[in-house]
Amino acid sequence: MKLKNKSSARNQIAIRGVHSDILILPHDEYRAILEVTALNFELRSDEEQDAIIDTYESVLNSIGIPLQILIRTREIDMDKYLNDIQQRSKGENNEAYRKQLKDYDTFIRSLITDNKILTRHFYIVVPYHPTDREGRGDFEFIIEQLRLRVDIVSKGIARLGMHAFRLDNLKILDLFYSFYSPAQAKIQPLTEHVLQKVHTTLVQKGREHEKPVAKGYTHKA
Repeated sequence: MKLKNKSSARNQIAIRGVHSDILILPHDEYRAILEVTALNFELRSDEEQDAIIDTYESVLNSIGIPLQILIRTREIDMDKYLNDIQQRSKGENNEAYRKQLKDYDTFIRSLITDNKILTRHFYIVVPYHPTDREGRGDFEFIIEQLRLRVDIVSKGIARLGMHAFRLDNLKILDLFYSFYSPAQAKIQPLTEHVLQKVHTTLVQKGREHEKPVAKGYTHKA
């Protein structure tokens, strides 16, 4: 049953493409994705918390477009980190430092035996849907409209004391890659070679339904 559900979920990913840092969906839907830094709300005073809430409400009211907020928790692969510690330990000539590195290595390994090391990322998805009168079929116009919306949202985020960074093509695909191939993503980061395979897998279902506005992808080094 789990395998069937997993396969069904993958079949529903109707992505037409990723181009110019834009996620292209069916039915003329386009998305820009921002990764947002965290804000430790609980450590703020009551007055600061009230001010943050008021600012948050003001930001939402001023933006005027629907937004999707995504919180993504991922397990960190500690193998490379532990291998680096071992290599440093082997190359350390100072006996005291070498012992400290070995003790630290033992501590980390015991820690991750019973506990997963997790990282949490926060995203804001900015949508755009062209109307019949403007923008439909004009990808340059769509790029500009999303750029303006991203700029508005980013400035609103800055008012909250946080920073927003727009995901490029590779990071957008990596986000989907981590969702639908979490085990593989942990041991095999998304590289240019893997990117081509992931891109083909993700967009082929969408291409069965609609002709893409923009073909391929643009990778920024």
